Amino acid sequence: MATVQAWEVSDALWAKAQPLLAQRDPREGRRHRDFHRRAGGGRKPIPPRQIFAAVVYVLRTGCQWKALPASFGSASAIHAHFQRWRSDGFFLRLWQAGLAEYDEMEGIAWAWQSIDGTMGKAPLAQEAVGPNPTDRGKKWDQAQSAGRRCWRPALAYRQRSQPA
Repeated sequence: MATVQAWEVSDALWAKAQPLLAQRDPREGRRHRDFHRRAGGGRKPIPPRQIFAAVVYVLRTGCQWKALPASFGSASAIHAHFQRWRSDGFFLRLWQAGLAEYDEMEGIAWAWQSIDGTMGKAPLAQEAVGPNPTDRGKKWDQAQSAGRRCWRPALAYRQRSQPA
């Protein structure tokens, strides 16, 4: 029996995600070009399920787009599809459908749900945690290099006619 990895897209998940994809020509919206490609020229389009599986892989593993395994296809092409799906609202529709399904299964008590939060600087945190880890051990007073004079002038301002 084959083990299913956490990033693999099951048939059930794909059956729920596929209808939410906006069906359009992948070459639609590109800039006008003076040349025309012959029929059958260029790379074959990546199947939407393979793109969805690659996006799930990136989200589950946290890897960079360029670190996608070659079995998914071109990382830049998959990232372009991801950006297009994001702008089309696919992931919002997927989240809404998942939330609605969870509400049917478990029930969400919408009457008392609330959210609150704030972000700000913690002015007293420096005393509690100490210096930034990247700054620890740095020499703040730089040593004067041997044989060189101090970079500050001895006098604040001096005329050429004044003796040194």
